[in-house]
Amino acid sequence: MLKLALLSVLYVCAIATPLTDPILDEEWTIFKRTYNKQYEEHEELMRRIIWEDNARYVQKHNLEAANGLHTFTTGMNEYGDLTSREFVKMMNGFIMRNSTSSLIFDASDATVTDDSVDWRTKGYVTEVKNQEQCGSCWAFSTTGSLEGQTFKKTGKLVSLSEQNLVDCSKKQGNHGCKGGLMDFGFKYIQENKGIDTEESYPYRGKDGKCKFEANNVGATDTGFVDVKSKSVSSLQQAVSTIGPISAGMDASHPSFQLYRSGVYKERKCSSTKLDHGVLVVGYGSEGEEDYWIMKNSWGKSWGMKGYFNIERSEKNMCGIATQASYPTV
Repeated sequence: MLKLALLSVLYVCAIATPLTDPILDEEWTIFKRTYNKQYEEHEELMRRIIWEDNARYVQKHNLEAANGLHTFTTGMNEYGDLTSREFVKMMNGFIMRNSTSSLIFDASDATVTDDSVDWRTKGYVTEVKNQEQCGSCWAFSTTGSLEGQTFKKTGKLVSLSEQNLVDCSKKQGNHGCKGGLMDFGFKYIQENKGIDTEESYPYRGKDGKCKFEANNVGATDTGFVDVKSKSVSSLQQAVSTIGPISAGMDASHPSFQLYRSGVYKERKCSSTKLDHGVLVVGYGSEGEEDYWIMKNSWGKSWGMKGYFNIERSEKNMCGIATQASYPTV
């Protein structure tokens, strides 16, 4: 029995000893301090192992990018201590549904589309927000598009409450932190005759009881329009002429979790299996690369201060043009 116990201890030690690299001790300390990471004693080793694995991924990818194999770079961020599976389960809350709108935006040959658009420079876009550990990306995409359309109509940029949508739009088909759809968010706002402001109904990052107050409404909508599915030209025209557009995408890959800058392309990306809600705030070109300008809801430590560029082509990279929509006001 004693021999068996000793063998067990030696086996555990043999496994544990090579799991972390002491050369990275200082970097690990900086990571924890930078993102205010605090772990239970039994959890820290596991998080350190995951973080080191992600750090190696970043190093390898960026070396390949330096040699022209990628059009974007990766980098460590506040999500670097999560596995890809954990991250997707926690952060990606877009639930695909069939179109629920009878109004479809289809590209018209008679409409001139600008070569480039960036609605951030025109006052349509609020600051980057952080959905935290809640699958409420759909709510942030909903508010982002409505914030833009409300500014277009009133000239006032008002930050709207994602928590209002998380807590109150279940009857329309949303599931709070367990996921939802922007169209259902627009439907709730229409039926509810408004959505509260961010200031009056602040974000908590977890499901709660509905506390909507009609006196605190920051915006309303009269319905929504779905952009013709998988039509890149229709989405480009909508972004050019309407404003910021809500969109779903496949964001299930480590390369996106750890994205830092450049034009995102992922050969494993699906154009039909979408799991994350984002906001198209413009588009542009750099050299031979055409791209969408996207606002995310993972805070400013992720990507380009919360934004990312993604390939804009008929390939419909990651399904940006598959299920896009915007509210009518």
